[in-house]
Amino acid sequence: MRIHRVRAGFTQKAAAEKLLISESLLGAVERAERIPSLDLLVAAEGFFRADGALKACCDLVDEEKYSPRFLDWAKLERSARVVSAYETMLIPGLLQTEAYATALYRSHVPAYSEAEITRHVEARLERQSVLDRPLPPRVGYVIEESVLDRALGGPEVLKKQLQHLQDCIERYKHLTVQVMPTSQHIHAGMMGPMQLMTTAEGRNLLYVESQGGGRLISKPEQVGDTFDLFGILRAQAHNPWESVKIIDKKMGQL
Repeated sequence: MRIHRVRAGFTQKAAAEKLLISESLLGAVERAERIPSLDLLVAAEGFFRADGALKACCDLVDEEKYSPRFLDWAKLERSARVVSAYETMLIPGLLQTEAYATALYRSHVPAYSEAEITRHVEARLERQSVLDRPLPPRVGYVIEESVLDRALGGPEVLKKQLQHLQDCIERYKHLTVQVMPTSQHIHAGMMGPMQLMTTAEGRNLLYVESQGGGRLISKPEQVGDTFDLFGILRAQAHNPWESVKIIDKKMGQL
């Protein structure tokens, strides 16, 4: 990026102003201390007239941001038609605040360095741009009620996270959030969390996470069964309107 900036005749300060970022951030990217966002690479490609050189780095940047097992999912998510998940421990990543995501990565064992925490948080927040696409995916989440009580990062972080969740529900008409009540002691999600996707081409995919890492599953019979399971799970959870009331009540208790 530095080479193409200099060739284009921009000082670092002028380039940062054009790219709508701080000069310190641009300097950190050029020194390879920070991984650039995809939006930054694409914008720099245009301003610096890099003939495709910076845009071609997008795949390399993805490989730095995401684990090999999650990389394909993250790429497909950007153009997905449908994104769904059942979450048992955390607010879904596409709806997390920066403070909540930071608290999550600070709790990792073994501990991440500050640079690793920053890298993971930035990658997670960057994924959220999928919600603002011109033709966004339909997004549906079922969240265990206990997730709304888990004060990850402390009560104030959780309160702001729940407020952000409410704001997202109100803002994005293509987003549905349902709460699975703790009182529902038996339901279709007892085997654990699941993430589902229908790609732009109509393929159905499943991503399963565990202590040993995650894996992307594309076998039609296995994915089909899980999609059916998720449908049952949604029917067993509170409807979206009741869920909003529950989230609001939890937020008022903090």
